[in-house]
Amino acid sequence: MADLNASPSTTAQPSVDALPDPAPDPIRWQRPLHGRVALVTGAASGLGAALAAVLAAEGCDLVAADIRADALQMAMPALLGHGVRASALALDVGDPGAARAAIERCVATMGRIDILVNNAGTDVTLPLSDLSEQDWLRVINTNLNGPFLLAKHAAAHMRSQGSGDIVNVASTAAKRAWPNASAYHASKWGLLGLSHALHAELRPHGIRVTAVVAGGMRTPFLLDRFPELDPTRLQDPASVAQAIRHALLLPRESVIAEMTVLPMQETSWP
Repeated sequence: MADLNASPSTTAQPSVDALPDPAPDPIRWQRPLHGRVALVTGAASGLGAALAAVLAAEGCDLVAADIRADALQMAMPALLGHGVRASALALDVGDPGAARAAIERCVATMGRIDILVNNAGTDVTLPLSDLSEQDWLRVINTNLNGPFLLAKHAAAHMRSQGSGDIVNVASTAAKRAWPNASAYHASKWGLLGLSHALHAELRPHGIRVTAVVAGGMRTPFLLDRFPELDPTRLQDPASVAQAIRHALLLPRESVIAEMTVLPMQETSWP
């Protein structure tokens, strides 16, 4: 059984083009996230693209980051069509220098950072005997080290602002295990633990940290690797994006430290 979640390889469903592209909004200030700035990783496809579209529709300014620069550029017109500021950033989240520079660029170009979504993810589906050290390190660097690095640097700015939101996209792979996915499970169990630790550490500074345990989604990340899966039993990534939107729009006195978002037809969890 496989899972779920982030965004490496091909064009996503839905892409940011799935939402309408209105003319710049003269009453943009009425939208709930007007004035906030978000950095979303893995934004070129899948959940990242869906979430970037949802945030832009709510008036949020965006830095959309992904390791695939060409795919990001294709998404920019739809995001800008919501009347927000948006820029594309080619980013390998597991590169410590690049992660630090990404946060610095966001603050320099947008003036602040209010929301960090650690969504970028990858997997190498191989048995332990065939999994190379390089494969292991690539998965851990992208799925666990990257969120740590970005959260570390983003939190420094959020503390000075007195508020912020960090969203870590985990997986049902953080709650159970299946064969041939040791690196992926290790990274997602680690990400869930990191998220709860950051929740405990950063809440006194007004920074909310949310872990999203997402069930199977209709994205190339899952379906390209496991074509035997029935897409009708998976969920639209836009539905998970709406759940994250809900968490971000809660009054600041409350936080969703962990949420589980599953397809109604999910058979692998619980």
